[in-house]
Amino acid sequence: MERLEADWLTDPATQRVFALLDDAGHQVFAVGGCVRNTLLGAPVKDIDLSTDARPDRVVGLAKSAGLNVIPTGIDHGTVTVLANDVPFEITTFRKDVETDGRRAVVAFSDRIEDDARRRDFTMNALYVDAGGALLDPLGGLSDLHARRIRFIDDAVQRIHEDYLRSLRYFRFYAWYGDPDEGFDAEALDAIARNTNGLTGLSKERVGMEMKRLLEAPNPAPSVAGMRSTGVLVAILPGASDAALAPLVHLEAQVEAEPDAIRRLAVIDGEDLIERLRLSRKDADRLDKLRVNVGLSPSELGYRLGAGMARDVLLVSAASMGQPMSDADLTAVRHGATQEFPLRAADLMPDLEGPALGEALERLTADWIASGFELTKDELIARRRG
Repeated sequence: MERLEADWLTDPATQRVFALLDDAGHQVFAVGGCVRNTLLGAPVKDIDLSTDARPDRVVGLAKSAGLNVIPTGIDHGTVTVLANDVPFEITTFRKDVETDGRRAVVAFSDRIEDDARRRDFTMNALYVDAGGALLDPLGGLSDLHARRIRFIDDAVQRIHEDYLRSLRYFRFYAWYGDPDEGFDAEALDAIARNTNGLTGLSKERVGMEMKRLLEAPNPAPSVAGMRSTGVLVAILPGASDAALAPLVHLEAQVEAEPDAIRRLAVIDGEDLIERLRLSRKDADRLDKLRVNVGLSPSELGYRLGAGMARDVLLVSAASMGQPMSDADLTAVRHGATQEFPLRAADLMPDLEGPALGEALERLTADWIASGFELTKDELIARRRG
């Protein structure tokens, strides 16, 4: 059996929490993303632990050791323990008693097999003890090495337990799947036959999954899979992935980092902001990417800055099936360095209020059209003339 070596595992904080439960006679394992990502050579953000100790027992042991405890989801078996300011989410082995596709009623268990079987994908049911020994109760290690995204046991049942798993499937494929391997046929069939459950999901959960999927290096195959199974139209009516693959290609050409909002701009869809419950910041950025298409590159650079202007050009080029122009990128950078030579005070007191704003905007347009060549005096003369 493989062994896992990782800095996060040997870190004193991690070992302290393991020892807390081990020394009290309990089973305890790191599980899920921290194990999966370590084996794949991907970054690890969070450390989740799974144990046969009941939540109140975990709380008692942690407090006795002088550690801070946060009852994150204690009714469902989860508490967060802070050791050396590092958070560890510790969850008691569980098995599902009842599910409705959005939430589950669970019962605590003493068996790691029960805990493994209620997870979503085989690559997420890998466990490791304090010494790095891997435990693979469901044979997920071979799937992980093959970068094969596969539901645990019956795919339909896993989806019925939580319909968000259909979206998670495509997100995991975008990040961890082998494009040469392709999608798992059983998974696609199960997803396609159960799209009706997606409409009952919270918009926040759907929005979070979509953003995380679209942040992957190349989400285009996954979004194409969402389209072919009916998932895309179920969550984003009117959306299209036709320009997504061209956008990813153009991003690589200009060395633009993956960006979920830029990619949403080419996918679009009805009531996109509301359906995904985008934050105000993301919604404002999305609007800028869509409404500024059609402005000249130099004007884009001046009005939006080099980064946002480049993104508008990327969205426009991908949507129209055109290449990116080096000349346009140069014009964007040039526009971004320009400073309008006129100030409101230069037109006062002759103009005030709305008339002042209209004059400034008109003169700004003239200045941009001149290639930013008109001087302050020439602009004032235009106003007086």
